[in-house]
Amino acid sequence: MSDSRQARAPAVDTVALAPVVDSLCREATLNAAFPPGGKVTLPSREAVIGIVEDLRAVLFPGYFGTSDVHDESLHYFVGATLARALRALEEQVRRGVAFNDRHDVETCDHCADTARAVTRAFLGRVPEIRRLVASDVEAAYEGDPALKTRDEAIFAYPGMFAITNQRIAHELHVLGVPLIPRIITEHAHTITGIDIHPGAAIGERFFIDHGTGVVIGETSRIGDRVRVYQGVTLGAKSFPLDEKGNPIKGIDRHPIVEDDVVIYAGATILGRVVIGKGSSIGGNVWLTTGVPPGSRITQAEVREQRYSHGGGI
Repeated sequence: MSDSRQARAPAVDTVALAPVVDSLCREATLNAAFPPGGKVTLPSREAVIGIVEDLRAVLFPGYFGTSDVHDESLHYFVGATLARALRALEEQVRRGVAFNDRHDVETCDHCADTARAVTRAFLGRVPEIRRLVASDVEAAYEGDPALKTRDEAIFAYPGMFAITNQRIAHELHVLGVPLIPRIITEHAHTITGIDIHPGAAIGERFFIDHGTGVVIGETSRIGDRVRVYQGVTLGAKSFPLDEKGNPIKGIDRHPIVEDDVVIYAGATILGRVVIGKGSSIGGNVWLTTGVPPGSRITQAEVREQRYSHGGGI
């Protein structure tokens, strides 16, 4: 920059700046609830995403991480990549527990012990995660005539990306890890437009076709061999409030979808209702009541029920 341009650059008004900085720091301190004399260290979003990418490379070696894996190097690659992911996971869980409990991460023995126990337990769940995501690949291959190879689903399908992230996040959620599971699923949400809460329990051979706009709520329960299309919502109809007007947490408020159900594009199912085994829910259907096994629900049937009952179904 020339001397003349530097001379024209506006000077920062330090008098005006100081109270703004003070206000921002005060709010940051209040929001983070720093312990007296200590510090709270948040998990790193970038580190968590890196862990998931390493786990994806372990679940699908050769597809992610590096394309140069062969028979002789496979064992080393999987072992080294998994070890790196677990070391990073332990550190991020330690940070997450410290932040959630408002403890100083440097001095919290409970945080370190919890992180070690969680990481060890998660390691034991990795083979089951692999089995489930492999079944999801099969569901995609069998359910989409446009899919020429299984490799295409692994490499390119947004539904596979989202469900892989969710299956990893779900195991951490079940283990009681704060913050990190939601970081994982929201990363997939940002990339794919598919929003699956880490608390949702999803059976094997799950297929999301196209995917954009799919929303699956926290307490949803989905059986085996379920297929959903774009714009499907498994949401909550309402939730009770406590005496202070705050939502009551931890109650079951999302649908139960039994085995072999197909839910077509734009369908919305709200509340703790049961969609019976083998049912088909048509496009743009709005449901707030359950349906028995083997049902075929269309917009016309929904309108007829609403009319015959004099209101919503």
